[in-house]
Amino acid sequence: MTHLAVDPPVACASPAALRALIESRRAVRRFTDEKVPDAVIRDCLEMAVLAPNSCNLQPWSFQVIRDPALLKQLHLVCMSQNAALAPLIIAVLARPDTWKQACQNIVTYWPEPQVPQRISRFYAKTAPFQYNQGPLGLLGLFKRQLVRLLALRKPLMRTPNSKAQMRLWAVKSTALAAENLMLAFQSHGYATCPMEGFDEVRLRKVLDIPRQALPIMLLAVGRQGEKGIYNPRLRFPLEQHVTWL
Repeated sequence: MTHLAVDPPVACASPAALRALIESRRAVRRFTDEKVPDAVIRDCLEMAVLAPNSCNLQPWSFQVIRDPALLKQLHLVCMSQNAALAPLIIAVLARPDTWKQACQNIVTYWPEPQVPQRISRFYAKTAPFQYNQGPLGLLGLFKRQLVRLLALRKPLMRTPNSKAQMRLWAVKSTALAAENLMLAFQSHGYATCPMEGFDEVRLRKVLDIPRQALPIMLLAVGRQGEKGIYNPRLRFPLEQHVTWL
């Protein structure tokens, strides 16, 4: 179990150190055969799940694939791209289906002897109403109509009130964890490549992925190999993406 600090420490990494880590991360397409130690994998996963996430419901899961036979199958699933020859692949899954268990886990794993009443009330009543879409999404349909009426008087949180919005909700939090995971491996000296190029139907046949889980990426991990980075880094000018108000 990961113990959460009640009073988080003040950040000690310097801006320069953080910039150096972020700038050093590249999508690496070729890896050596060197294995990634289990202790490193676990440490990086622990840092991944420290990512911020919606209502602390942590809607993610990870499958760590090291078995050579499975890795060989995944190489084909990933259309034989070089990055999929890595000695480690982690399937990063968004979980729009785990919110109910997560509400219970909040109370079970609360890091203080006594769970505050406001916390118990929120995860017993408010959160279940907010995230439950009901059979065939009918409750979500009702909530969308209710929000339209109530929002005429005051600002309201209008999502997630559909199955599709729940999928987006889970993907957003899981993507934050995935970035933590990549930077964590980078800090240990291991390169990564987030792969979206895979056949999801075949992936589900190779891996035991829950039906409602969403594979958002397969993360290749390992030591950078020769000619592992294909091109120089390219980012568009910041002014194209940022508006100052």
